[in-house]
Amino acid sequence: MSDRANDPAMRRHAEVELVVQFYDVDALNVVWHGHYAKFFEHARCALLDLIGYNYTQMRESGFSWPVIDFHVRYMQPAVFGQRISVRAEIVEWEQRLRIEYVITDSASGARLSKGSTTQVAVDMTTREMCFVSPPILLARLKGARG
Repeated sequence: MSDRANDPAMRRHAEVELVVQFYDVDALNVVWHGHYAKFFEHARCALLDLIGYNYTQMRESGFSWPVIDFHVRYMQPAVFGQRISVRAEIVEWEQRLRIEYVITDSASGARLSKGSTTQVAVDMTTREMCFVSPPILLARLKGARG
């Protein structure tokens, strides 16, 4: 990883607050494990909006960014009606877009889970994976530094 990747001024994050809905829980009243992908997506969309490179803008720039890797680690269950905060932070961007997530209880700050996603740029014309991130992502990240 380059020095730029470790530069705190280049790091980007966003946080969203959600309330666990009835349709997200199982019979034990805890969030079903598969719904954490949706929680991460809410924060990821807020983050991409923040840097000015959301899914519509990605498509308009000629690239798709499929998720190629997804990890989640559960520490404590989230339950129906609980207010949670989901924080997403871009931690790698030069060859791929790696975002780390932390879900906490909004009231106590207790960590409930953490995880990450990795996305790669795919040229929509050729359908070929790019081995470096396209310049537009780097420009959007640089522009968001302010």
